[in-house]
Amino acid sequence: MPKVRTAQETPLSQDCDNCPIRHRAVCARCEADELRFLETIKYYRRFDAGQTVVWSGDRMDFVASVVSGIATLSQTMEDGRRQMVGLLLPSDFVGRPGRPAAAYDVTATSDLVMCCFRRGPFEDMMRTTPSISQRLLEMTLDELDAAREWMLLLGRKTAREKIASLVAIIARRDASLKLHGRSQSLSFDLPLTREAMADYLGLTLETVSRQISALKKDGVIQLTGQRHVTIPDFNRLVEETGDDTDGGFLV
Repeated sequence: MPKVRTAQETPLSQDCDNCPIRHRAVCARCEADELRFLETIKYYRRFDAGQTVVWSGDRMDFVASVVSGIATLSQTMEDGRRQMVGLLLPSDFVGRPGRPAAAYDVTATSDLVMCCFRRGPFEDMMRTTPSISQRLLEMTLDELDAAREWMLLLGRKTAREKIASLVAIIARRDASLKLHGRSQSLSFDLPLTREAMADYLGLTLETVSRQISALKKDGVIQLTGQRHVTIPDFNRLVEETGDDTDGGFLV
């Protein structure tokens, strides 16, 4: 069983004003005095790739925002089979106020840094700070939309469309975090290994590698090494996802 680290093992420091996820996180609309209070109840936790953040059913004495890295949400069935049910990308929220136990296993897929808030004080703040509760509601609705999107992706899309969709989702988030608008060319590091992509999308490793190579050969994506992706034309990538959308960036 992977080791769960305590928060005290990896003390970090981050000024809220310079936080890379400040404009998208749960605290995005907080005023200066509200940020000062959050500073008094926050701490940072860092996990290595492959470490478990929390197991399903375990008590969580914190809620958190992903600052950097990526984590997976998964559910283990009685016979031991595991299904990955979601991804946590930078600025995503971990934990549910009012529910002390974790609903899913949370595992760091890459090196992960989380900005954590002690649960009790954070829940108290939610009751008196509309900007926090409103932002959390928006993020919850976005999460619901994402879950519906993944139901379509896993149930109906071809292998090529699944790979294109996953790359497009990560590209949109990366552009939003960097405050990039619509652009003809995007470049970012893919935070998932091909093995993790296969697990998440319900494909074999060979199929993932074959479809990535096909997208590269067709000029939809460019690869430098195994992880660095350049998208020459984002609209072309969106066409490969099979979605009837305009491909606009989430802001």
